[in-house]
Amino acid sequence: MAKVLILTGDAVEALEVFYPYYRLLEEGHEAVIAAPNKKKLQTVVHDFEPSMETYSEKRGYGLDAHIAFKEVNPAEYDGLIIPGGRAPEYIRLEPEIPSIVGHFFETGKPIAAICHAALVFNVIPQHVRNRKMTAYIACRPEVESAGAQYVKENLHVDGNLVSGHAWPDLPGLMKEFLKLLNR
Repeated sequence: MAKVLILTGDAVEALEVFYPYYRLLEEGHEAVIAAPNKKKLQTVVHDFEPSMETYSEKRGYGLDAHIAFKEVNPAEYDGLIIPGGRAPEYIRLEPEIPSIVGHFFETGKPIAAICHAALVFNVIPQHVRNRKMTAYIACRPEVESAGAQYVKENLHVDGNLVSGHAWPDLPGLMKEFLKLLNR
C-alpha cells in the first residue's frame, strides 16, 4: 500500500484533513500528518451560512501531527495532500515547504489540493505555471499570480494535480486522487 503525506497546521479546515486521512486509512494506505511542529493541532470548521457573504469559522477537533516538517523526507511518500482552512497561509512560510511540495511536482507523484491549499503554490510558482486548477474562489488571485489558470469548476485534474473548490468537493477529490495513487 501507499504512504501519503498530509501537510497542514493549526486552523486547518477539519473536514479537509479528517476526510482524506480516514479515507486513506480505509483504503489500507499509510497517512502521515506533518505540521510545522509535532503537536496537537487545532482544526477549524468552515461553513456556508445564508446570512453571510463568506464562510464562518468555529473551533473544531484537536488533531495530532505525527511529524514536524523538518523530519519529512518527501522521497519516502507516494502522494501528497494539502488541506485548506487558514493553515496554508502560514505553513507556506516554513522553509521546508518549497522542497517538500516541489518534490511531488518534480517526480509526478499525485497531489491533492483543496480550497485554500492553493496558497502554498505561491512559494513554488515554477511548478504550477501554465497549469489549470481550481480553489476556493477567494484564492483565485493567488492561483493566477502563481501563473496557473483558475478554472471555475468544483473539481479539476491536471496531470498529477487534483484540485478542489471546498470541502463539499472532498468525495470527488479523493476519488480522483486515489485513482492516481493506485495506478
